[in-house]
Amino acid sequence: MKNLRDFTYPELLGLVSSLGERPYRAEQIYGWLFRRHAPDIDSMTDISKAFRERLKEEFYVGGLKILDVKKSSDGTRKFLSLLEDGGRIESVLIPEQDRLTLCVSTQAGCALGCRFCMTGMSGFTRNLTMAELVGEVFAAISLLDEGERITNVVLMGMGEPLSNYDNVLRFIQVLTDGKGLGFSHNRVTVSTAGLVPAIIRLGKDALVNLAVSLNAATDDVRSRIMPINRKYPLDELIETLRTYPLHGKKNITVEYVLLKNVNDTLEDARRLVKLLRGINCKINIIPFNPFPGAAFERPEEQRVLAFGKVLQDAGYNIFTRQSKGADILAACGQLKGRYEE
Repeated sequence: MKNLRDFTYPELLGLVSSLGERPYRAEQIYGWLFRRHAPDIDSMTDISKAFRERLKEEFYVGGLKILDVKKSSDGTRKFLSLLEDGGRIESVLIPEQDRLTLCVSTQAGCALGCRFCMTGMSGFTRNLTMAELVGEVFAAISLLDEGERITNVVLMGMGEPLSNYDNVLRFIQVLTDGKGLGFSHNRVTVSTAGLVPAIIRLGKDALVNLAVSLNAATDDVRSRIMPINRKYPLDELIETLRTYPLHGKKNITVEYVLLKNVNDTLEDARRLVKLLRGINCKINIIPFNPFPGAAFERPEEQRVLAFGKVLQDAGYNIFTRQSKGADILAACGQLKGRYEE
């Protein structure tokens, strides 16, 4: 049987047509699935019982089961969800002054093997379906307190979003559809480790924000910590970012994880300034968040500040990300790993 939440609106139009129903039925079903959060087909009460019975012969409405929730003293909530095949994924709700951001996973595991990422070290199982991506949003909504509202969605959790391109693009379409989940494309960000062909496609297919996990200013260092750089080296990636289509007031977010004695010197900062010249971007400095078995350490605070000052003096807008959820297994993949232990 097929999960109805795996269908975009145009796909639902095709489905109802194939079943001999009028096109307006697609809009009704779509509204129940994505606006009214229907838990099952029987909840779609403005659809005739006969048609609901026909739908139930081949389709169902599935979601995620929340296995565990950890709430930090800073308000961050990390939750572990069970997939229908028994797999587990993590998602995170991150509160800030003027927003509440949901961080979504796009794969069960990750195949890229970035050495500073716990998820990358645990291996890859499979891509998540569109229904599972939507399921993360609904699971997060079920955890909200009264008066809370998710304002931003970032695809920065477990997995490489652009390795799951088709499902991620369809999820974005539903996520930013006014008749779907209704998020502004200005409030949705896709993060990538640097899959150049897929970045080019995304620039043509979607209006969402782009974030790139760069983490080094030389091929030697980046290839050591991010194997994907051997396939798409810096000069190719940077040229792609330089020509990436930006709409309105958008800019590219460059993410830079600071690893002690690896990529955190003042010379590294100066190389980064030179590398990013001509790219409309802001820079997120992310001091490494240690996890059990990690091969790296977090730099001292003074080193983080000095690195950021070089970038700021060069005219870049920088944001130094403070660790969120340090008391609830904050590093991506930690909650899943602990649960499986």
